[in-house]
Amino acid sequence: MTQADLFGPEALPALSPEVVELAQGIPSNIRFGTSTWTYDGWFGDVYQRRYRGPQPASRLEEYSRYPLFRTVGIDSAFYDPPSEAELQSYARALPPGFPCVSKVWDRITAKRLGQDAPQPGLAGMRNPDFLNVSLFKENVLGPYSRVFRDHAGCFVFEFPSMRGKDLPDPLQWADQLDDFLKELPRDFRYAVELRNPELLTGVHGEVLKRHGVAHVFNSWTEMPSIGEQVDLGWTFPTNFTVARALLKPGRRYSDAVKQFQPYDRVQEHGSKLTSWRTTGPREMRPGRFGRSRACGWKVTQARLPRVGIWEVCFEEEEVYAPCNVRRDSARSAGLV
Repeated sequence: MTQADLFGPEALPALSPEVVELAQGIPSNIRFGTSTWTYDGWFGDVYQRRYRGPQPASRLEEYSRYPLFRTVGIDSAFYDPPSEAELQSYARALPPGFPCVSKVWDRITAKRLGQDAPQPGLAGMRNPDFLNVSLFKENVLGPYSRVFRDHAGCFVFEFPSMRGKDLPDPLQWADQLDDFLKELPRDFRYAVELRNPELLTGVHGEVLKRHGVAHVFNSWTEMPSIGEQVDLGWTFPTNFTVARALLKPGRRYSDAVKQFQPYDRVQEHGSKLTSWRTTGPREMRPGRFGRSRACGWKVTQARLPRVGIWEVCFEEEEVYAPCNVRRDSARSAGLV
């Protein structure tokens, strides 16, 4: 039995003064984070303890201690909503008020179920629970309401790419989304992430604005660059926003996983988030803009509405996420 076994978890070393100082310069209305947090390659930087297996709650405790991380994505919730026991273990690991951005179960957001769908006889079939409000309230929102409300920062409805007859026209889509959003409880934040560029229309933006729901800026295989999404004019429909630096346009997710595992170093310079000068909590104004060679952002100097950059998530499949956060933290603080 070790000393740590007798007296509880081993004491963690002091945080890097350089990282602490960098974090102090980040505007309070910007929250950097990653889409998930269980990577062995982060040892020595984010993690100081050695872990056997995922141990998500234990790693989350160290993750939330890292000064540059002010939010985290619960990406696995897309495949299966977390149980109350899981959420309780996360809540015990997190400091009070630390906000999590949770994906919503794909049984609610996928128009067609995948070949690995657990429902008997429904693999590859149209999803009978697409945009099922009752299912969302009971199976997703319920556990968060009961045991994780203090950390329920935002729910992201990621709608996977729809093909052929599954893809509605923009007006039909706006009507379907409007009917769904108007039934959601108003005491939580919501955001919508599209994977079909055909649905990025003004009428979609009007629906988001009507219900106070954020647009998710995403860098993804078939989507316009984040800069082009900014230029659409309607993509700041409420007082917060979510940005997800995921893949280079044109790169497939499976290819990125093969190329960048085990995510322990920078193998390719990734996305550089735009740099804004902030004017106070939950506000921003255009300042110096960085252009990303990796994600092809093309952000114009056009006037942007005042809105909080509530959360920015990096996807680890591209590059070494902690390094990206350090770089873009410096940019947001005006240090580079």
